[in-house]
Amino acid sequence: MGKPIILGIGGAHIDRRGQVVGDFVPGASNPGTMGEDVGGGTFNALRNAVNRGATGWMMSVRGGDAAGAEVARAISDAGIRDLSVTFLDRGTPSYTAILSRDGDVLAALADMGLYEIAFPRQMRRASLRVAAHGADAVLCDANLPQQALARVPELADGKPIFAIAISPAKAARLAGILPHLACLFLNTREAGVLSGLGAEAGPAEMIAALRDQGVRCAVVTQGAERVLAFDADRILAFTPPRAANVVDVTGAGDALAGATVAALLAGVPLGEAVRHGMAAALLAVQSASCVPELPAAGFAAALALVPEGRALHQGTSPRVTHVA
Repeated sequence: MGKPIILGIGGAHIDRRGQVVGDFVPGASNPGTMGEDVGGGTFNALRNAVNRGATGWMMSVRGGDAAGAEVARAISDAGIRDLSVTFLDRGTPSYTAILSRDGDVLAALADMGLYEIAFPRQMRRASLRVAAHGADAVLCDANLPQQALARVPELADGKPIFAIAISPAKAARLAGILPHLACLFLNTREAGVLSGLGAEAGPAEMIAALRDQGVRCAVVTQGAERVLAFDADRILAFTPPRAANVVDVTGAGDALAGATVAALLAGVPLGEAVRHGMAAALLAVQSASCVPELPAAGFAAALALVPEGRALHQGTSPRVTHVA
């Protein structure tokens, strides 16, 4: 079996992360450091999937500025085929986060107006339809506006679709395509929005509400707390291993999504695939890069730290079949 081809459609932009060096004081100037990298939910997850053996194709939109050139270089350097469109008269989208000294997000700003304007029309490109026909799965995120997301199932044409909820503010955009998803990746706040119950709802109640909306399979994270994965038959609970040194939590969810998707497309059952994702997330939070290197030995060591999932409701685990 060859490497599965994943067509990523969504965020690929500039990530800026500032980190304070002491206690954060709201409304004041805080000493700290600022770094810049190329990120985006779909791009980060796709790079992690490529690091775990998949082939990646990326379709996004960017501006004709220096930041756009940096995004293009990052896609090329990752060994990913770039299907993106550059708008010479626009600025490249960006995400800026301020982190505590412990690596937690204190505040964030998403400047992503180009996604709102450009993605709906780009989803109609003939070249994108050709790419989707040649791919084995589609990975998208809620950086796409609702109008663009609505076209993803038609593009995928029955192939597995994986989606990342991105944020509580954007998660609701996925509501119209939930029944079409092979697996959804989200945190408890995003699950609270999609379920309509709020983040404080109990996991069984929240999962029941998501199932009622057509979600067949999902992985729900809770920061450093347990990870829940469910399909139509069961719920699995995983306890994340404690990171030896938390550097930056920004890319952890994307790492989990990308490595899990790669494992599912390789035919790995859901429970084991989520363990792969959690191992990638563990390496991500201990790295200054939102997409850490995943050498075989280092990944195996991280995977060994991730415990088996505990079944809260027993049943069968789904497999996602790779289309050769």
